[in-house]
Amino acid sequence: MSVATLIVAAGRGSRAGKGLPKQYRSLGDEPVLSRTLRLFLGHPGIDRVLVVIHPDDRELYEASIGGFAPVPATLLPCVHGGDTRQASVRNGLEALASSAPDIVLVHDAARPFPSGDLIGRAVDAARLWGAAVPGISVTDTIKLIGPRSEVVSTPDRTALRAVQTPQAFRFPLLLDVHRRAAAAKLHDFTDDGALAEWAGETVHVFEGEPANVKLTHPADFAAAERRLKGDSMAYVTRLGTGFDVHAFGEGDHVWLGGIRIPHERGVVAHSDGDVILHALTDAVLGALADGDIGTHFPPSDPQWRGASSDRFLAHAVELVRRRGGILDHLDATLLCEKPRLGPYREAMRQRIAEIAGLRLDQVSLKATTTERLGFTGRSEGIASQAAATIRLPEVST
Repeated sequence: MSVATLIVAAGRGSRAGKGLPKQYRSLGDEPVLSRTLRLFLGHPGIDRVLVVIHPDDRELYEASIGGFAPVPATLLPCVHGGDTRQASVRNGLEALASSAPDIVLVHDAARPFPSGDLIGRAVDAARLWGAAVPGISVTDTIKLIGPRSEVVSTPDRTALRAVQTPQAFRFPLLLDVHRRAAAAKLHDFTDDGALAEWAGETVHVFEGEPANVKLTHPADFAAAERRLKGDSMAYVTRLGTGFDVHAFGEGDHVWLGGIRIPHERGVVAHSDGDVILHALTDAVLGALADGDIGTHFPPSDPQWRGASSDRFLAHAVELVRRRGGILDHLDATLLCEKPRLGPYREAMRQRIAEIAGLRLDQVSLKATTTERLGFTGRSEGIASQAAATIRLPEVST
């Protein structure tokens, strides 16, 4: 039976932080996509490999395969993806349909560590069942929660699996369910196994690998680098703090934690005046010992007038990544009488996590009044203090 692998590499990978899409970032001495491709191109059970890319990434893709000299005949010309992962996979399947394989594996470009054994198990599972996905046991207790974060139930974790790629299918089956979903105008499936389930197909789970991680956040790249270096790299933990304050002025809203908050007043500021993001930016820069927000974004420069403060925090986080570091935790406290933080806290945490490429549990946000003392107590202004914990490679002196 002929086997093709479809590598999905059309995403933007925004949670990995600023910079190149994550599939084209360097890991060790080569782009992530190159490392992923090499594993499938070199596997004896794979006959063809097709990569689906973003239309804007042609040069990045060509650079990624430049290390293959010559380019293997088993690597087919790439095709362009769509607006969603589901659309990208379908485009790849349609490109394969003119000379259809018996089996197709669908794999995320940002998973550069599947073993040859895992790839072999995927092929065998597709032959045996027709639709199968790799999964690993869940070690944490899982809670199903309701709309107010209340626990609804606790599933039995012995029956739970965390699903990975490569996912494996008989080609006609997967092409058919993708066409049916497109005809039904369903476009948001992020997992081909779930799409097959929607279509009424029985999907089996075969043994995955804990090491087959997906690179999503900056910390994942740092961990992958350590893995390639045999965990020989030593890190030192650093703590930075930040503080920011702005006076109230004319306006009908304030920006806090990247969220626009309706308020009876605005703030006087050169940028959007987001005291939480400003304090967090200074905390990260402090941990790096790399100046402060004014050093990197001077208020005398007109290009930063009215600028969105998420750019400042994203820049500081990118500096950590460039130093080979890991951002572990962000913690901020808002100091004011009004507005109240409570109704917006979780939205702010989520936005900060998105900007910094962190999990939600790595972002803490609190608020306090100053018991009507000082300028915040008199509602003349608003302030925030923050702390950031990072790890940097230890440099011998």
